[in-house]
Amino acid sequence: MTIGAVLVANRGEIAVRVIKAAKALGIRTVQVHSAADADMLAVRLADEAVNIGPPAPKKSYLNIEAVIAAAKAAGVDAVHPGYGFLSENGDFADAVRDAGMIFIGPSGDAIRTLGDKVAARQMAKRAGVPTVPGSDGRVAGLDAARLFAGEIGFPVMLKAAAGGGGRGIRIVDSIAQLEQQFPLASAEALAAFGDGGLYLEKVIARARHVEVQIFGDGQNFVHFFERECSLQRRRQKVWEEAPAFMLPADMRERLCMSAVALAREVGYRGAGTVEYLYDDETGDFYFIEVNTRIQVEHPVTEMITGFDLVQEMFKVAGGAALSVTQRDIAATGHAIECRINAEDPFKAFQPSPGTITSLSVPEGEGIRFDTMLYEGYTIPPFYDSLLGKLIVHAETRETCLEKLAAALTALAIEGVPTTVPLHLALARDASVGKGAFHTRFLEQWLVHDFPALAGRTQEVA
Repeated sequence: MTIGAVLVANRGEIAVRVIKAAKALGIRTVQVHSAADADMLAVRLADEAVNIGPPAPKKSYLNIEAVIAAAKAAGVDAVHPGYGFLSENGDFADAVRDAGMIFIGPSGDAIRTLGDKVAARQMAKRAGVPTVPGSDGRVAGLDAARLFAGEIGFPVMLKAAAGGGGRGIRIVDSIAQLEQQFPLASAEALAAFGDGGLYLEKVIARARHVEVQIFGDGQNFVHFFERECSLQRRRQKVWEEAPAFMLPADMRERLCMSAVALAREVGYRGAGTVEYLYDDETGDFYFIEVNTRIQVEHPVTEMITGFDLVQEMFKVAGGAALSVTQRDIAATGHAIECRINAEDPFKAFQPSPGTITSLSVPEGEGIRFDTMLYEGYTIPPFYDSLLGKLIVHAETRETCLEKLAAALTALAIEGVPTTVPLHLALARDASVGKGAFHTRFLEQWLVHDFPALAGRTQEVA
């Protein structure tokens, strides 16, 4: 079935991205929005817009009944969930299909299976994908956690069995810390995901976060190479690169093909990402989880491969086979993405909603700015602070860093503080330039290096 009209069940820059991809394919677009988002850029770009409720996400973007009702009323063929909100909600995927429409993503069953980290871990083992040493399933309470931690040794990580985004995670170094943090992690997981189940994993010191972009049509499965995502603050990605520059060629092949094996194991359909920890010291990699949606950082993959992943999502969801085989996919050059947030990095990353008084975006070959912004737009205080993503592509990582610094210098967003100074300092940092970082690097760097590099002395941690 060819998709003729799509409802975009999201907001912000990803809604803009989906609308542009749909329009390129001649698909009519319907944008849902909360009362607070009536003037956002996605509403202006869409062919039609529907108000689905008050500003609070639970009453609008997370309201399955309201989204389905809007889709039915608009007469669309399909729903694209973007990322976040309902994008990894199996019940929402089922509701869309039960209403006679196409959900642009995997099945509800696949989302539920891969979204449960314990079930995904077990599936990874069946597919022959290496996993981090840890519990085989949810631990049955604190007593069981004590016994297991004693077996694998500290430090260990408590992780929510359901959900993601860094919530419900605690690193503990002793029995005393485990006893203190276990109920807190369980309560956070329950509040965030409706499931307080936890499992344990061994902590890998100085690990890198590497992920593989997978794609499937239910019968054929490919990868679009990998991304390096180790620069994180509070387990939230800040900066992403493709490819992962430190991987030897044989390791890259093993890593990427293991992700394809997992996609094949579940009969995956659509875009997804398999995430790993890579141990710099041993050269080993370990499965973490699967994200059953398009990722925030997908543009770096598009830049090095030349494929439009969102357009491919539409085609596969409409019933087409994958348009490419693995032999058709090659990686060229290097790409880096910076997440530009409405936060003040000199004031402990305080969110900074407000009105954009002036906007100047860098242009040129190999430069891309995916954004929700326009001059005069007022950023509402109810949602994620991501304003856009600045992506650059060049022949080598060294020239990519140089181009990124120039592009960040040219990017002018006036009216609210942003994280542009943070990214400019990272682009100029010697350790980042050498690629000498890991998942715990950024939080230490923010305390010891960022103030001096940025020429400021305010609290930034």
